[in-house]
Amino acid sequence: MIPRRVQPVLEARLDQVPVVVLTGPRQAGKTTLALEVARRREALYLDLESERDRAKLAAAEFYLEAHLGRLVVLDEVHRMPELFPLLRSLVDRARREGRRTGLYLLLGSLAPEVSRQAGESLAGRASYLELAPLDLLEVGREAEDRLWLRGGFPESFLAPGDGVSYRWRLDFLRSYVEREIPLLGGRIPNEVLRRFLTMLAHLQGELLNTSELARNLGLDGRTVNRYLDFLVDLYLLRRLPPLEANVGKRLVKSPKLYLRDSGLVHALLGIQDLEGLLAHPVVGRSYEGFVLENLLRVLPEGGQAFFYRTRAGAEVDLVLLLPGGRAWAVEVKRSLDPRPSRGFHEALKDLRPQMAFVVYPGAEAFPLGEGVLAAPLYEVMGRLWAG
Repeated sequence: MIPRRVQPVLEARLDQVPVVVLTGPRQAGKTTLALEVARRREALYLDLESERDRAKLAAAEFYLEAHLGRLVVLDEVHRMPELFPLLRSLVDRARREGRRTGLYLLLGSLAPEVSRQAGESLAGRASYLELAPLDLLEVGREAEDRLWLRGGFPESFLAPGDGVSYRWRLDFLRSYVEREIPLLGGRIPNEVLRRFLTMLAHLQGELLNTSELARNLGLDGRTVNRYLDFLVDLYLLRRLPPLEANVGKRLVKSPKLYLRDSGLVHALLGIQDLEGLLAHPVVGRSYEGFVLENLLRVLPEGGQAFFYRTRAGAEVDLVLLLPGGRAWAVEVKRSLDPRPSRGFHEALKDLRPQMAFVVYPGAEAFPLGEGVLAAPLYEVMGRLWAG
């Protein structure tokens, strides 16, 4: 098991609150992490997609009451929404008996369902964490190209070869198309949804144009937006909003779209190895999305992420607003000569960030003048994670 950076945070939360809710995409490693925590704490683990474990909860109140005070892990908890009011009652009973922390660890891969159900029943009793796929700080800087090509899902990243990894990602996408999206109420035909995902891969890092997507798919704009929402809820898609800065200039107001895992982008485009990726037209935008997603995984709690673009051409790929009022500007260049454009320098004049970076695929950091530092992704992630 690759050590996950969130594990000590999760362990600390269990020592502070009665319920921790851990969400994230399927196959990101939630169950593996939860089983490690369960082993260390001698916890009870129940998989609510298992008929045998669901049967144990036929009389849920009696069963869970018998284990009150012991950490209970409930995996895919949204499969039994009727448990949430019961958990609230048991948490309150345990509190009255002096047991106030580490009672339940809830895992879920459907963000809106888990958050809604927990929010309604466990308000003031639960803390929330997200486990994303593997990132560069977890796998090491020497594995950057492999992580970029294969993405961060552990089964894909750790596969014995690029071909095996590619096949795993195709199967993963098929399972999402045929199973997960219908669970959210989606009724779009599988073939249309596959075309939709492939179109998003081709448009990686582009501004959202709902009418164009709708026209190309033969759908209406409301349906397109609903399916974009589904993909966001399933942790597959990120809508990066524009920064609404008061700079007296006309700003782009549409969000940018990124499929969150670079390996899925490549699978959708039929890219199987690094050579094929480097020769593909999507290479620059793929690398931009890869850098962006890795940086956002180490963004301090309470931080916010945007991009900045004016109608006149001033632009920054990523603006990070950090706790304490600090701002970082990050440009991404898939080049060993990472000189930023004039538009980047114009944007810095507008934004006046405390730090400005150009992330590039080299090995060393060096100044580019005017307070801008060219740096490898691993180094910028380390600085951001360290605060």
